[in-house]
Amino acid sequence: MKIVKNTLTEDKIKEISTYKREPDWMMDFRIQAFHKFEELQNPNFGPPLEIDFDLFTYYKTMMNKQESTWKNVEENIRKTFDHLGLIEAEKKYLGGVGAQFESEVVYHNMLEELKEKNVIFCDTDTALKKYPDLFQKYFNHLVSYDENKYTALNGAVWSGGTFIYVPPYTKIERPLQSYFRIDTKNMGQFERTIIVVGEGSELHYMEGCTAPTYTSDSLHAAVVEIYVLKNAKCRYTTIQNWSSDVYNLVTKRAIVEEGGLMEWIDGNIGSKVNMKYPACILNGPYAKGNCISIAFASGNQVQDTGAKMIHLSPHTTSNIISKSIASSGGNASYRGLVKITENAHDAHASIKCDTILLDEESKSDTIPTNICSNATSTLNHEATISRISEEKLFYLMSKGISKEKAKELIIMGFIGKFREELPMEYAVELNHLLKQYF
Repeated sequence: MKIVKNTLTEDKIKEISTYKREPDWMMDFRIQAFHKFEELQNPNFGPPLEIDFDLFTYYKTMMNKQESTWKNVEENIRKTFDHLGLIEAEKKYLGGVGAQFESEVVYHNMLEELKEKNVIFCDTDTALKKYPDLFQKYFNHLVSYDENKYTALNGAVWSGGTFIYVPPYTKIERPLQSYFRIDTKNMGQFERTIIVVGEGSELHYMEGCTAPTYTSDSLHAAVVEIYVLKNAKCRYTTIQNWSSDVYNLVTKRAIVEEGGLMEWIDGNIGSKVNMKYPACILNGPYAKGNCISIAFASGNQVQDTGAKMIHLSPHTTSNIISKSIASSGGNASYRGLVKITENAHDAHASIKCDTILLDEESKSDTIPTNICSNATSTLNHEATISRISEEKLFYLMSKGISKEKAKELIIMGFIGKFREELPMEYAVELNHLLKQYF
């Protein structure tokens, strides 16, 4: 077992890189990112972040090597992922699975037919060593380490994550999935994910995240870079159910070339503070970007979520649907950016934000930035904040349904558009997770 914890220093950065046997350029990159992390302040928007960086474990391994069969995975780790349903899901409908426990991927496997199609699906550390030219072509080009304090931190201590390369004109029928588990008190997890979907290809990637509850905080600061090439399609489905002591501060961004489609299906249920705004840069003509998200904040949780759509070319289209629910004093807010540039003629953007507050103590804000810089494009934004309709409750209760069940039915109907986009097993799991809060 290897552990790097508490106050982060340049020597500890070197220790991580040396232990991982990385090339010199990666160690130099990490050190550069670390110094930027020290220099930058917390974001000047969103909820206040009271984070003591000296408390965290920045790197922790649990196994000596990565396994491709579950029986060889350490028993307590295997039981954790079995309890989460990942092993059964792999058998039923997934084309490949990666499982990260703390800082390293402990299990990884992919269908043989995908290997025969020359699909690359591995952890990002393996990609650095096995596909160095391809890795360098895409690493840190879409999300730069110096964008904010947490991209810099990720650049300094990243470990694990997913690397996917889909060759041109390759359709992957079954989803690929990675699951990220934090299991240690005061743990920091900093995976790095890079996805490249070749011209005319299609991919559905799924991500799950969980952690047990402790009395002190943990930190998850991931970076995701996705390249959707000409006429390609990528769907990225996330349901994160972090415990209420996790700061989830993530940067996710895709660039979409001519005729391409990027879809973010983004579910946010857990965490202490969640700041996440999946982005699409619509770089080529007729590129499309969609984001459908839900955020549920309960108790003292803050869900500061949304999406970003940047239109750079003509005839591009974007659609944002954001559903937020707040209860027991939670804060579920939308924060987004849609920008149609001067050259993006005949572009179309739509934003629809709906929030339900379940009590008097809960809160929600809609904080959009919408910019349209030419006269031939359209940008529409609609936002509503409401409470559960007493009329709807009365109607359902008049049919013999209890108040609690009626409330549940209304909320499930409210998030119906999001649930429709999930595989059946995930929709069932989402229902189960949400029912814990009402």
